[in-house]
Amino acid sequence: MNLLNKLGFGSPRAAENKDSSIAQGPDNDIPAPGQQFAQFGAGCFWGVELAFQRVSGVTKTEVGYSQGFLHDPSYEDVCSGTTKHSEVVRVQYDAKECGYETLLDVFWARHDPTTPNRQGNDVGTQYRSGIYYYTPEQEKAAQESLEQQQKELNRKIVTEILPAKKFYRAEEYNQQYLEKGGRFGFKQSAAKECKDPIRCYG
Repeated sequence: MNLLNKLGFGSPRAAENKDSSIAQGPDNDIPAPGQQFAQFGAGCFWGVELAFQRVSGVTKTEVGYSQGFLHDPSYEDVCSGTTKHSEVVRVQYDAKECGYETLLDVFWARHDPTTPNRQGNDVGTQYRSGIYYYTPEQEKAAQESLEQQQKELNRKIVTEILPAKKFYRAEEYNQQYLEKGGRFGFKQSAAKECKDPIRCYG
């Protein structure tokens, strides 16, 4: 919790409306027939979402908030540092076209998993590194993938691997933010297999 929160300048809504029994429940949304969900936190969700949009076999992406203690949080609530939510991307994918291991490869390549609660200039618990699994098979693959990544890095990986909790879809302006033009109005391609560099803020 930062100094402003301690002085009472955090989100009063977050302080008054905690409902951990709902927020900490499982993500019980249902993917489209024949599809599966995966959920990742890797810093600011805009660039991470675009990276997943470009993966063949990914049929839908949504950005949102998960792993926190407040029911139905807003972006402002999450940014207050009082709700413990992570900014996540929920990926819907066709496992016949895209293996979970492919999604893990994108996750590791997109961020630095050794910096706790931080990605670049973005600092806060909402930017932590996390893999949130839906099945025992995903959990096993995530653990094995982390162990492999750790062999290749000389710093300790701090990525958390936890069950997927209730997913709160972020505000509409945050969805496909970079594809729509981002902060500066320059649209970035979400075409499958596109290799263009991702500009994190547009």
